[in-house]
Amino acid sequence: MQLLPIPAFTDNYIWLLHDGRRALVVDPGEASGVLATLKDLGLALDTILITHHHADHTGGVAALREATGAQVIGPVHEPMPEPLHRVGGGERVAALGLAFEVIDVPGHTSGHIAYYTPELDGLPLLFCGDTLFSGGCGRLFEGTPAQMHHSLNRLAALPGTTRVCCTHEYTLSNLKFAQAVEPGNAELAAYARHCQQQRARNQPTLPSSIDLERRINPFLRTAEPEVVAAAQQQAPGLSADPVAVFATLREWKNVFR
Repeated sequence: MQLLPIPAFTDNYIWLLHDGRRALVVDPGEASGVLATLKDLGLALDTILITHHHADHTGGVAALREATGAQVIGPVHEPMPEPLHRVGGGERVAALGLAFEVIDVPGHTSGHIAYYTPELDGLPLLFCGDTLFSGGCGRLFEGTPAQMHHSLNRLAALPGTTRVCCTHEYTLSNLKFAQAVEPGNAELAAYARHCQQQRARNQPTLPSSIDLERRINPFLRTAEPEVVAAAQQQAPGLSADPVAVFATLREWKNVFR
């Protein structure tokens, strides 16, 4: 199996997974780049997986369905480009001979889902949409801090070797914020240098891994003393409750430059 990110718009990635003959794509916000890649690699599109309803993740679905006849799978509780097969947490979907577990991860949107498979070449794979980013997490457009914190904890509990396929190249800006939260985190500093080198070569910083995110992502580290202290500096009197810390971090990130 081969995994590759197709750049789209300013900073989106449309993930493509293929076995040399058939492919699946995740969150195709536009169709042209996907169709060009399929043609270049001689692939037939088998499946389209959708994590949430935002247009930069769904805008290419209708054109791809019409051009390829691919099956479309998306969240049960979100407005979606019909027709499609709707799924929710705990269900499994089959694509390219793999079984993907559907995980409910509300927060960024109210019905956001993620797709996880442990079956791929010994390295599990997570398509997480806009819930988890490398060094960060999605904005809370529809969900609550408690929902998003719970969703991130569910993803953080996956095996550490899980490859994290986020859908935006936000890593450098996320790491700038993460270093403001945890300036003493040496592994975070080393990862930031690595990602700066990747982008200087016009290479993606993704996929990340769950193990790495546990060590460098402040939104997965809301019980760590340095992270708690940073949040309390922003909101004097804040308790050490992880959800309260998360909410403060998210509000801080919203205005961080």
